[in-house]
Amino acid sequence: MESNIHTPPSAAHHDHPRTRRAFDTAKTSIKVYGALSAVALLAVIVVSSSGHMVNTFMWVRAVLLPVVAVLIYRMAVSASRGSRRAFERVSALAVIMPIAIIGVDLIPGVCPLWYAVVQVVCMLPIIQVAYIIRGSALRAAFPKSR
Repeated sequence: MESNIHTPPSAAHHDHPRTRRAFDTAKTSIKVYGALSAVALLAVIVVSSSGHMVNTFMWVRAVLLPVVAVLIYRMAVSASRGSRRAFERVSALAVIMPIAIIGVDLIPGVCPLWYAVVQVVCMLPIIQVAYIIRGSALRAAFPKSR
C-alpha cells in the first residue's frame, strides 16, 4: 500500500542516528551551561553575603543566565523534533551569546576579573553547541532554504 503523504527530504535526517547524537550532545551541553550558570549565581550570592562588592550588572546577569539556559534547552528540544525556527534560534544564540557575554565582560570596570572568568567558563558549553549546530549532521537535517 502506498502513502500519499509527502515527506520532505530533510525529515529522514531528523531520525538519523548522527542527528540524534548531535542533538543529544547539544542538549547535554546546554544542561552543563545551565548548571554552570547556577553555580555562578551561587558564587554571586556567596560573595555578596560575605560583604564583598557585587554590582547590579552582576546580579542581573547571574539571575538571567540560568533562566536563558532553560529557554535555550526548550528550543533545542523543539529543534530536535524538527522545528526549523527553533534550530535557527539555537544556532544564532549559540554564536551571539558567547561574543556578547565575553565582550561585555572585557569592558573595564563592568565586573571583577573573577566574575569575567566564571562567565567565560559558563560560555564554553555554548561555544560547543555552536560547533555542533553547524556540524554536518545537523546541516543535513536542516538544509538551507532558498
